Amino acid sequence: MGVLSGLPWKTLTEIRNSLPRCKADTFLYPRYMRRVGKGRAIMTALNTSATGSGTELDARRKKLRFRSWHRGMREMDMILGRFADAHMATLTDEEIDQYEGLLEFPDDQFFLLITGERPVPQHLDCPLLQRILVFGRTYEA
Repeated sequence: MGVLSGLPWKTLTEIRNSLPRCKADTFLYPRYMRRVGKGRAIMTALNTSATGSGTELDARRKKLRFRSWHRGMREMDMILGRFADAHMATLTDEEIDQYEGLLEFPDDQFFLLITGERPVPQHLDCPLLQRILVFGRTYEA
């Protein structure tokens, strides 16, 4: 222990060595590692919908959210992933079925629909697709 201006003081190393070494002690972890726990809690809250956890519908929503963020084309990941995060919890069963069908559509062609460079094919046109198109054209980060 050192003395500074007549007062006893401890170095940071001495303070860390005097603390118990366990995982629950977050002081020992760097700041970025402490934030991981909060991030997991936030993601858990996002993955839980209003219908309750553990149901088949929730599992479908989680899979669709994952597929929306992992399309293969980064632009579509951003558009569909953000749409899924914002609207997945409120989609009905019928809309979830439509959304699954829309995810089967190729990314490059889907992107042309969103940018308006290609007209919407008749077999894909539905109210959910119109919501996605509006979201993709107006959403700002």
